[in-house]
Amino acid sequence: MIRRLTLPLVFIVAGFSAGLVVTGRMRTATDSRAAEPPPATPEPAAGQRAASSPGSAAGVGFSGGGPDFTRVAGQAVKGVANISSLQVVRTRNSPFANDPFFRYFFGDDEQFGSRDRRSLSLGSGVIISADGYVITNSHVVGENVREITIALPDKREIKGKVVGTDPTTDIALLKIPVAGLPVVPWGDSTQLKVGEWVLAIGSPFQLSQTVTAGIVSATGRANMGFADYEDFIQTDAAINPGNSGGALINSRGELIGINTGIYSESGGYQGIGFAVPSRLAQRIVADLMKYGEVQRGSIGYIGIERLSPQLAEEFGVESTNGALVSRMSRASEAYDAGVRPGDVIVGFNGQAIVDPSQFLRLVSDAKPGTTIVIKVLRGGRTLEFKLPILSSASSRARR
Repeated sequence: MIRRLTLPLVFIVAGFSAGLVVTGRMRTATDSRAAEPPPATPEPAAGQRAASSPGSAAGVGFSGGGPDFTRVAGQAVKGVANISSLQVVRTRNSPFANDPFFRYFFGDDEQFGSRDRRSLSLGSGVIISADGYVITNSHVVGENVREITIALPDKREIKGKVVGTDPTTDIALLKIPVAGLPVVPWGDSTQLKVGEWVLAIGSPFQLSQTVTAGIVSATGRANMGFADYEDFIQTDAAINPGNSGGALINSRGELIGINTGIYSESGGYQGIGFAVPSRLAQRIVADLMKYGEVQRGSIGYIGIERLSPQLAEEFGVESTNGALVSRMSRASEAYDAGVRPGDVIVGFNGQAIVDPSQFLRLVSDAKPGTTIVIKVLRGGRTLEFKLPILSSASSRARR
């Protein structure tokens, strides 16, 4: 009987001892990992090293493993204002005014009359000069403006005036009668690199002086439908309604973009925002200050569209690069030079044309009074035409 009891007792003791060994090994392994030195921090990129070095112009340090934007943000928010624009919008009194079926058959029937409705637009703006010039979006200012109020970061609310607007790029310039204002200095957007840190500053949902951080996701974005002239910076810094006209700042605290729009299926932030690059905004501001409007190059009224694979096959073009001339005015400079509907524009002063947006930008940037050479494909042949560049104002008058 003792023998029968001894054998189970031996197995129990052995099992208990084995359990202690396994548990001990697990604990030892865990303690060993905790005692190991932390993994080496990856070497920062050259731009980040420069930004984080003591006393660097960038002013961005690295604290707790992430970038520290406190100094840059603290300075930049002083130059970003809130803008409210009171507009008068005329609406028809007809109960069918918004019915497309009724409007298709009866047109814009005015028998019910119309009335003026006051509309308030809210957005942001950036102070670009100490004597009171403020840049924002054209859609923030709107049309038929009755009153512009600019709320400064120091809580002052000042009536402003519209110096000029440019719906083509969605840029507007305002002026307030104040001196000694803090300014956000211009930066060079042509030096931006994808992956570079940026800050978006504005008043989303009327929450003034909101700062969000992200990176440059892409440059040269076009065909987004925000404006006629598109060359946007794309960023994942949070941009929401009310941020329009606000500042996109680089790590040195310089203005490298004017926040303009978002891509969203919900109406809010989804990580895709767009800003007008500073180099373009500066040129628009200079023209608005000097002329009250933007001086652009023009070749007259000409409608162009992107080449789809089907259109490329139809017009005998091997690739979808280029811009298809779909319609044009007989009074245009392009028509006088010999360009015709159905031509595919593939070159501009020796530069290959990839899409319609690129061609429109090049024409717009051309200096009035100069001559350009465009290359087109027509019926399997390559043709070149010399076109005079007029100012957009004179071209509109001719049309």
